[in-house]
Amino acid sequence: MKRAAVFDVDGTLVDTNHLHVTAWWEAFRQAGHDVPMHAVHRAVGLGSDDLVAHLLGDGRDTGEDDTISAAHKTLYGTYFERLPALPGAADLLRRLDRDGWAVVLATSAGGAELGALRRAIGADDVIRATASADDVDDGKPAPDPVEHALELVGASAERSVFVGDTVWDMRAGTRAGVLCVGVLCGGIPRADLEKAGASAVYRDPAHLLASLSGSPLAPGG
Repeated sequence: MKRAAVFDVDGTLVDTNHLHVTAWWEAFRQAGHDVPMHAVHRAVGLGSDDLVAHLLGDGRDTGEDDTISAAHKTLYGTYFERLPALPGAADLLRRLDRDGWAVVLATSAGGAELGALRRAIGADDVIRATASADDVDDGKPAPDPVEHALELVGASAERSVFVGDTVWDMRAGTRAGVLCVGVLCGGIPRADLEKAGASAVYRDPAHLLASLSGSPLAPGG
């Protein structure tokens, strides 16, 4: 079977985590909830429904969930045309493609948001497939997004690697049986990523690219 290099997108390939934090913070504020930004930051990476539930708890008025998520979507959408790719993102994906990896995205983004992220990365020529939140029943930290990404390209978990920036990414990849690589550019501490299952941690895509020969994504690995 093929080997896949599966990538989270927000905070891993595109520098969007703090934009999400601001948009979610404002969406909660508009609904009358004072949620600290540091708490929002730790929850980024979860799908919208899970993020709201995680931050407001089971005792919340669930009738507000859709309104809060819609407000976040609208606020975040104002950034779509200026989302910044992280250093080395496109170069890393192209290098992995040349080295024989099937490059796949696994993200909770979908629709117009996913399109904006892919434009920011600028490497559609080597991205074989995308597993989005719309494709699975359960998002990260469930293994479903990573497992679906592998299915899309016919890759085995044993020969594949998942790269992400959050604890939720590391947990999802570990549960899917793939080797996990963490990046620090999403703002989550190294120790947290390692505790959640990261076998190696790099600063950002450029650092991973520069360190490729000694990484889990080494050519011929």
